[in-house]
Amino acid sequence: MYIKAIYPGTFDPVHYGHMDITRRAAALWDQVIVAVYDKPSKNLLFSTEERVALFAKSVADIPNVEVVAYKGLTVDFAREIGAKVMVRGLRAITDFEYEFQIALTNKQLAPEVEFAALMTSQEHTFLSASILKEVALLGGDTSAMCPPHVAEALRRVARERGYPGSGKIDRI
Repeated sequence: MYIKAIYPGTFDPVHYGHMDITRRAAALWDQVIVAVYDKPSKNLLFSTEERVALFAKSVADIPNVEVVAYKGLTVDFAREIGAKVMVRGLRAITDFEYEFQIALTNKQLAPEVEFAALMTSQEHTFLSASILKEVALLGGDTSAMCPPHVAEALRRVARERGYPGSGKIDRI
């Protein structure tokens, strides 16, 4: 039986934790669709197109992974593409509570789509896109957090938006 999984998220931007979950999901299921949500209720640093491109480049070496954008309910998109499994990553207990609520809601909306949570590898448990963005925009070293092309995109955004980016502390 061919099983397609969906790994949805904002991915603003992709980091090594996201890539870890993607690689492990790709080893478990025949195809993994990384689904980049188009219009979340978050303040985004990157456009949908940029987020898709950054993630696609990050996982280009995994043949059974495709990165696409989507709009609307995740379960509706899962149905549309024929996904049988929704994959999410867990870092901590606080993630579990949120993901548990989302999983139960999605199960109510689409009982035919299973939910699978993968524990993030230990070296990435501290990492979130919010932390990555803050470190990058304030000029910190992100080399252990994201691929070089993502770090460069973050530096570009920091320059364009006038963030300090130098790593120096300025007195005000």
